[in-house]
Amino acid sequence: MMVSGIVAVVLAVAAITLPVPYVIESPGPAINTIGEFNGHPIITVAGRESFPSTSGSLDLTTVHMTGGLPDSQINFFEAVKSWLTPSHTLYPAEMIYAPGISQETVNSENSAAMTGSQENATAAAFKALGIDYETNLSVASIPEDGASAGILKPDDVLLTIGGKTVTDLSVIQSVLAEGKGSAVELKIRRAGAEKTLSVTPKLGSEGKYLLGISLQNTFKFPFDVKISLENIGGPSAGMIFALGIMDTLTEGDLTGGKLFAGTGTIDPEGNVGAIGGIAQKMVGARSNGADYFLAPGANCGDVVDHIPKGLQVVKVDTLREAYDAVSLIGKGGDASTLATCK
Repeated sequence: MMVSGIVAVVLAVAAITLPVPYVIESPGPAINTIGEFNGHPIITVAGRESFPSTSGSLDLTTVHMTGGLPDSQINFFEAVKSWLTPSHTLYPAEMIYAPGISQETVNSENSAAMTGSQENATAAAFKALGIDYETNLSVASIPEDGASAGILKPDDVLLTIGGKTVTDLSVIQSVLAEGKGSAVELKIRRAGAEKTLSVTPKLGSEGKYLLGISLQNTFKFPFDVKISLENIGGPSAGMIFALGIMDTLTEGDLTGGKLFAGTGTIDPEGNVGAIGGIAQKMVGARSNGADYFLAPGANCGDVVDHIPKGLQVVKVDTLREAYDAVSLIGKGGDASTLATCK
């Protein structure tokens, strides 16, 4: 009986301490984008007059993701504790991460998403303020078996295809369709120099001719906007970054000294997209003192019934709606007139 008891205790301890395939999502820090981080302004402008804010906040919000990776795991006790904590959410690891992916790869992907988000935020802010800039399509990556392998390189900017100026993806698709698989002439810009190359497209699985590349938007702005923020990744701060840039480039304090937070992706046209972990982000925002929270309309289903006491959530679908909401509240307007999640 004693041996059986010892074995039972050992098995119980093992069951509690062994890793379990779950991920804990919990509230992360909220950071004021129009303030400072580690003693330095988060948003700085070079080449144009700027107006750093002296009061108020536009907080980006974050979540902590714990567990689910080979080099970051949780045990049974931690999973149960998180399941019992209202501000935490527990997910099966396969819902969050691809099998076998490492923390290093996740960090790299999040860093790339953050960089793209900052560029889109700058483009959206400039567009909203009527500041002209140049937009191009460039090569993001090339599969080894793609039609352009060994011909094009990542970061090549596509200028023309078949003699037509590349303004968007539809131009490329149209020229390739008309050519029916014949070689096409591409004019590109690589490391500042223009080159003319020839690529023979391949027929894809959906019956369309392809160059065998993935594309990304690249921008050439008339002056520099720098966002300095370490150890924060992903695309979900895009909208708040765009608001911070607009505030920095316009005279006066957009917030009127009031405390805002929010989340949402942004595209160059200023459309606000859905994100994950909004319940935890609202908790983090309120814990940091925010009174108002800007939430993507597409996330309203996750907002309802999860709003912390004292926090007013404003539903937004575009950067212009977000800017107008902050401006209205900052000027002392009636916040009850703004759209909410229902």
